[in-house]
Amino acid sequence: MAEKLDLKNAERKVFRAASHDGLWDIIIAGFALEFAVAPLLSPALGDLWSSAIFAPFLIILLLVIWLVRKYVVKPRTGVVKFGKQRIGRLKKFTLVMLIVNVLALILGVVAAFYFHALSGQVIAIIFGLILLVGFSIAAYFLDYPRLYFYGLLVGIAPFVGEWLYSNHGASHHGFPITFGFISGVTFLAGVITFVRFLRKNPVETSTAAQG
Repeated sequence: MAEKLDLKNAERKVFRAASHDGLWDIIIAGFALEFAVAPLLSPALGDLWSSAIFAPFLIILLLVIWLVRKYVVKPRTGVVKFGKQRIGRLKKFTLVMLIVNVLALILGVVAAFYFHALSGQVIAIIFGLILLVGFSIAAYFLDYPRLYFYGLLVGIAPFVGEWLYSNHGASHHGFPITFGFISGVTFLAGVITFVRFLRKNPVETSTAAQG
């Protein structure tokens, strides 16, 4: 029994070491940047295209992250194979996130049809809860506690933005300010974490035998 617990703890440490390299933070920064910049482009491009224009940017970002994981991270961590329980958690994470995204899409469509009938506070509550639930689920299944903090940030961002809009006249319901701040914080955290990861996990090189 003790041996199984030791193996489970060892696998958890390996999983966290392999995935907590700061790249998740940088991905989150990229998505947060969309919420910050898209409202500024909306008057010129419309709501649809102001968001759609970010698709190539996000695809390039994910491609770069994939290349960095393959050619920079893996040589330092090796190829890790996880047990059935860990793989099962990742599959559940994928399923739950699919459900959350479908619900978010449905709520987004409903909000679009009744946008003028809903107050800014109600929209902020719906949007904030969706983000908070999504990040909390990701934090649990990915065993990445920092995502809880990010979930709290993105969850309250619509409320803070709406408050800035109502009380201080911030443009676009405060999204450029709140999500711009989140994007900056998560990107900085990701870069710092990634640099620490590189220093902590240098590439192993073979040395010539001393004769």
